[in-house]
Amino acid sequence: MKKTHSSANSDIPDRLRRVEGRHNALVKDLRKAFAHADLTDDGHCAIEGMRILEEAIRSGLRFRAVFFNSSAVAKAERLLPQLAAYVETLLLPDKLFATAVPSDSPQGVAALVRCPVFRVEEVFAKSSAGPVLAISGVQDPGNLGTILRSAEAFGAAGVLLGEGTVSPFNSKVVRASAGSVFRLPIARVKLAEILPQMRSQGLRLVATSSHKGTALHDAQLSGPLAVFVGSEGAGLPRDLLAQMDETLAIPHSANVESLNAGVAASIVLYEVARQRTR
Repeated sequence: MKKTHSSANSDIPDRLRRVEGRHNALVKDLRKAFAHADLTDDGHCAIEGMRILEEAIRSGLRFRAVFFNSSAVAKAERLLPQLAAYVETLLLPDKLFATAVPSDSPQGVAALVRCPVFRVEEVFAKSSAGPVLAISGVQDPGNLGTILRSAEAFGAAGVLLGEGTVSPFNSKVVRASAGSVFRLPIARVKLAEILPQMRSQGLRLVATSSHKGTALHDAQLSGPLAVFVGSEGAGLPRDLLAQMDETLAIPHSANVESLNAGVAASIVLYEVARQRTR
């Protein structure tokens, strides 16, 4: 790769544009996107970390800009050949990068990418291939990211995110999903309002429960299905729970009050996949 030749920048690919000021428009957009923890008005989300950027590339996402800090030039050497020529690539001083990327373990690389947005109908269109997952009130980014990763791993048709659920484009959700958020059909909805549409699609509605319900290994889960998962503390709201065809309980030690939402959803998704393939 062609390099610059000044002694100060001899290891910096000449495609990188050095930016020193915090008021640069792209730096401001990156900072705002991370702070907002959702899609920007023009449909971009902020992501960070080498692995997640490579997952975004692998998933065919369109990049608006990629940012490296001064300590991550080696990562730029690896990543730049994978990026289209039109993508803005910026080199920031470490301190400036840190003001824009609020990470507990910064890796020195971040980006603004255009994330896919789906309609409910696009999720339902794939319901013959796997279960629809409906999430209500899951606020922990790690839990939602785990659910999305498991949903892709075990062949879910897609995910419907109800009220009170953390944005799937929160950077912590993106990281925990290991890139599944880039590929899985996800739509944000009011769950109570789409129950009739679910039934018109022939979906049987089941919900996870901490204590009461059919033991998971006894449940019949091989047909068209929507699996509802409630919040970490309160579970599924009562008005939704009353509309379910069945509740599912995951047997576990009485010493443990309940499983967290990410673990419970993953176990149910595994069992659904197991029954569909036996």
